Amino acid sequence: MSDTPPETRLPAMYLPHGGGPSFFMQGPRKQMYLEMELFLRGVLASLAHRPRAILVVTAHWEAPVATFASNPSPELIYDYYGFPEETYQLRYPAPGAPALALEAAALLHHAGIPARVDPDYGWDHGVFVPLKVMVPEADIPILAMSLQASLEPRLHYAMGRALQPLRDQGVLIVGSGMSFHNLRNFAAGGPDAARFDAWLDQALAGNHAHRESQLAAWQHAPSGRAAHPREEHLIPLMVAAGAGSEHAARKLWSGLVGPARNSGWAFD
Repeated sequence: MSDTPPETRLPAMYLPHGGGPSFFMQGPRKQMYLEMELFLRGVLASLAHRPRAILVVTAHWEAPVATFASNPSPELIYDYYGFPEETYQLRYPAPGAPALALEAAALLHHAGIPARVDPDYGWDHGVFVPLKVMVPEADIPILAMSLQASLEPRLHYAMGRALQPLRDQGVLIVGSGMSFHNLRNFAAGGPDAARFDAWLDQALAGNHAHRESQLAAWQHAPSGRAAHPREEHLIPLMVAAGAGSEHAARKLWSGLVGPARNSGWAFD
């Protein structure tokens, strides 16, 4: 990290992005996510200063190498199914961040991690849905980043370490996922979600060496695979944790979505 004072350095965060476009629906579906929505609405107010840009590592984009969307005006990708027609008309006209895309890719290259920029890819709902809640004014440039298709925890942790300097340049790094994401067993997933959430608390409670070793072994955690039959919604946490300092994580929020607990953490 640079000599930027800690009080002006932005954190890295792992935030829940909800269930499809549920924040923008009416009725029981919206009510299920209301507590999460209220949390996301308050994220910017919790920061020392407004970000000049937000880098979002999205659970909904996997690529052969880490890829940054460099389009200055990305189209939205409505990658959810079976929702009301109006949710496919959502708009989020925030600017892209092509210069930041090049800088972020260069940081990964410098760390020996392959990366590329994509001038055509848009923003999936792991990007525009939480940001439409967090920054409804759509006036902060956004950079979307893919996962690497192997979903290997240590690789993504190393990506976070490489991207860490951006925090001193006014960039908020956000891992966008869900700490519990077993949709097939969602209705009965409460105990599994609680066990895995408690494990995550202790896994994130230490310095880099502790966090990296714990997260690399997440499959062996209590209810690890029950919470994440496939880990794409967990892997953004690895990037956020890697982008943090040696300090332990701060738990930002924890709440129930139906029976299942989901949480968010910050890394100072």
